[in-house]
Amino acid sequence: MPMPLDVKLMNVLASALFLGCAALVLAAGVRWVANLPALGIARIIVQGELEHNNAVSLQANVMPVLKGNFFTMDLAATKKAFEQAPWVREARVKREFPNTLSVVLQEQDAAAIWGSAGEARLLNSDGQIFEGDSADPDLQQLPNLQGPEGRSIEVLTMYRLLSPEFAKLNNTLVALRESDSGSWRATLHSGATIELGQGTQADIRLRTSKFVESLPQVTSSYRRGVSALESADLRHTSGYAVRMQGVTTGSAAPAKPAPKK
Repeated sequence: MPMPLDVKLMNVLASALFLGCAALVLAAGVRWVANLPALGIARIIVQGELEHNNAVSLQANVMPVLKGNFFTMDLAATKKAFEQAPWVREARVKREFPNTLSVVLQEQDAAAIWGSAGEARLLNSDGQIFEGDSADPDLQQLPNLQGPEGRSIEVLTMYRLLSPEFAKLNNTLVALRESDSGSWRATLHSGATIELGQGTQADIRLRTSKFVESLPQVTSSYRRGVSALESADLRHTSGYAVRMQGVTTGSAAPAKPAPKK
């Protein structure tokens, strides 16, 4: 005799209930095993060339936010926690059985100090702003760059273009600022300030190159060296204006050479 329909339905329902209960029991068992204290992270190995971080500083910044054990720890969240520590640019995180977390850190490479005094942050070699102690004495040899928000990459690029030009004067470019209107100002190691004006990167570089090339001749005509430069204004269309130590503002004409004997 064929099995009645109601009996078939009862068998199907019973099988479904059994499988559902078995799945719940299995899931609960896996969860219980996964959360055993014995499966917790016993040690964290941190590798990489670390100059601004150590085990103590990383523990203070990262350990409070780490959650879970060897199996349940969220590696993406753990990676983010390490990358939020000061000076950390990138973190690679992986599990190593049975109870170890391996972390390889890449620190930021500071290329410049960004911003005005009191608000200064740091720029890496890609022009990205990151938090760090800009007052660190070891960083004071870095150039100071300033500019509108979102222009850090362009300002760093301009610095790299102009720095070799001013080096021809045996003077280091120590600060470069772009104003909100797009005008540039350079400050040299000697303290001299150079108003570079507006324009494209090519325009500013060409203007600077012509200035650097002709400055020794201009200063020598006043019996001065290029080290006497106090300021220059390159915003004039047909030339530039300079101010030199020992030469008054009204000295428009160069001194006449002494007569030959």
